Amino acid sequence: MSIKRNDLLQYLHELLQPQKYKDYCPNGLQLEGNESIRKIITGVTASQALIDAAVAEQADAIIVHHGYFWRGENECITGIKKQRIQTLLAHNINLFAYHLPLDHHQEFGNNTQLAKVLGLKIESGLDPSDASVPGLIGRLPRAMPARAFSAWLGECLKREPLHLGADPEQVIETIAWCTGGAQNYMQYALNAGVDAYLTGEVSEPSHHLALETSTHFFAAGHHATERYGAKALGEHLMDTFDLDVCFIDIDNPV
Repeated sequence: MSIKRNDLLQYLHELLQPQKYKDYCPNGLQLEGNESIRKIITGVTASQALIDAAVAEQADAIIVHHGYFWRGENECITGIKKQRIQTLLAHNINLFAYHLPLDHHQEFGNNTQLAKVLGLKIESGLDPSDASVPGLIGRLPRAMPARAFSAWLGECLKREPLHLGADPEQVIETIAWCTGGAQNYMQYALNAGVDAYLTGEVSEPSHHLALETSTHFFAAGHHATERYGAKALGEHLMDTFDLDVCFIDIDNPV
């Protein structure tokens, strides 16, 4: 089966509602390719490696979480940006990208999908007073020592996490999480009074906050925590429109 490019764009717009977000990049169709879309590659980032894989698969479209044209970056089409765009244009491949909408979606969002992978029980948004803030609050599958949860993270995500906390044997049960580079959102976890905070990346103040507030901090990788939204969205499109959709995971240790 196939779908018209504009029909897919309209469907994704209605599903993900990008107009609700003040984002750091344009959401939606970032680069126009084939009008008729039969095969879609989904992935985390529109890197050259993912584009090359899409070319090899003879894909008509790529859907990613991290696309192009970020706020504050050099606007000139040179270097690796030129090479990536040139490859897409040469092979007439559409590029769709959804950043915050794919973090925040209640069914296909990175945060909801990460909860499914880890067995976390969702109780509320990260900021109950502001629904636009991505991230969630909930509970572990069962109470366990912080060391055991760190090992569980590593097993589920296939990547050893960084754990910051004074006592690795302290039992934790409640947790807040926000995928990707959301280390600065730890204050929401502190406001909620949970036992732990999970995100993708870490910054220098995270260590002190974890120790001084007795809140465990886990950084499990930006890429590793955001592998699941684009994959789930692609599977939904495959089931809904009977399209050929394939998720390709380009490994990234960050």
